[in-house]
Amino acid sequence: MTFAITAVTGQLGSAIAQTLIDRVGPEQVIGLARTPAKAQRLNIEIRPGDYDRRDQLEASLNGVEALVLVSGMAPPDERIGQHRNVIAAAKAAGVKKIVYTSIQGPEKGTPFSPIVQSNRQTEADIRASGLDWAIGRNGIYIEPDVEYIDSYRAKGEVANSAGDGKCGYTTRAELAHAYAALLTRPEMTGSTADLNGTPITQARLTQYLNAAFGTQLTYRAMSPEAYVADRTAELGAFFGPVIGGIYDGIRLGAYDRPGDFEAVTGRPHQSWDDYFATLGN
Repeated sequence: MTFAITAVTGQLGSAIAQTLIDRVGPEQVIGLARTPAKAQRLNIEIRPGDYDRRDQLEASLNGVEALVLVSGMAPPDERIGQHRNVIAAAKAAGVKKIVYTSIQGPEKGTPFSPIVQSNRQTEADIRASGLDWAIGRNGIYIEPDVEYIDSYRAKGEVANSAGDGKCGYTTRAELAHAYAALLTRPEMTGSTADLNGTPITQARLTQYLNAAFGTQLTYRAMSPEAYVADRTAELGAFFGPVIGGIYDGIRLGAYDRPGDFEAVTGRPHQSWDDYFATLGN
């Protein structure tokens, strides 16, 4: 079979592509990118893949049998239309199966909910497409907390509005294995899977960060309003409330899920003990 992955210049798309290359070989993997020149390091065939250009997508998907559609980053209303372009192009080009990288999250009541709802709409569009399909719903990436360690260290704390809520985090590397499985395992066709590791609290996350980096951070729960104001001051009027909405979702239990990772991949999700043990202090 010939497989394709969209958005291969992004972190998730490139991780999925590399995992698939390792599994089936580079000859069977095609990458799609809005700017193909940025994806040459993957050493596979790269074709144009601008979500706004349906004709271009249809030409680039010629000969592809199964496709991973990596969710776009445009605002929700634009994203739905872009994803519909990919679905229509895939169908016209003769693609047999689409795998979609969706998300977990609060479906109503937070500033993040419109993004979640846009993903749910794409899920519905894919199910209605007449193509074979599989859908993964990603937990929250844990890497940004690791990458933020210097800021946490400077502040001496991890502070947000999640409170005692548990979050089923995941990593891009683990997601890449899951999406390769959703793409290549026939028994996964027609399934919708929550892809996350063991849910943990922010206090437990803080303990893991301390152990990995030799810090002495504490966790402080903030009110939703205070946290949105804090994030807005740093990230701006769009992303600040969105990040606040994610942590509202953690507090409300939207990410406290056992997950389907083992059912999809045949092995448990990497434990947080093992993950943090790989990080040096």
